[in-house]
Amino acid sequence: MTRTGLIAAISGELKPIVRGWKHERRNGVDFWAHRDENLYVAACAGAGQAAATRAFAEIEKDAPVDLVFSLGWAGALTPDLAAGKAYNVAGVVDARTGERFHCDAGAGEHWLATSPIVADEAEKRRLASTYGAALVDMEAAAIGRLAAMRGIPFYCIKGVSDGVDAKLPDFNRFLTSDGHFQTARFTLYALLRPWYWPALTRMGENSKRAAQGIAESLLDFLR
Repeated sequence: MTRTGLIAAISGELKPIVRGWKHERRNGVDFWAHRDENLYVAACAGAGQAAATRAFAEIEKDAPVDLVFSLGWAGALTPDLAAGKAYNVAGVVDARTGERFHCDAGAGEHWLATSPIVADEAEKRRLASTYGAALVDMEAAAIGRLAAMRGIPFYCIKGVSDGVDAKLPDFNRFLTSDGHFQTARFTLYALLRPWYWPALTRMGENSKRAAQGIAESLLDFLR
């Protein structure tokens, strides 16, 4: 029986995948499990590499995993990648250290940069130029590093929540030190700034489609 780990930042990214799975919250980590002929365990602990590391550790408390996926939303770094679509990732580069982690056979053609911050339009263009990446997230490099340390296959599927030219608020000011998003604070902030409403509405719609695309791509991949 294969034990597959699925790690994301927040539950919304996993929602179409874990619907109907057994859920519990352990040590501040949301955790789901499902068994058929194999066992699937999913976890999310917030944004950033430290949170992803906590999620991975929680998954491993029961038993090691045989392979691991980094899943979730990402920003596009090039206009070629459509918002609302999911993409298999060829490899991940850590923007802090320059380390590169290749995804295993069958992965896509696009590279992803893992940034310590939510990238704005200027940062997206810098990451694309510096690392040759087409996507950006905040977690995948941690999963790639942990998979490499354990010698297990690493895969990454990301859905585009926002395009390279998206004019969005600075989300970094609403992230806590442990990677959790302060939804109530952000909601009040956004309500008072109606010029952000169209972009945020589009981002919400894109994110919903992207999460469904991630689920479909994962199912195709596992088949």
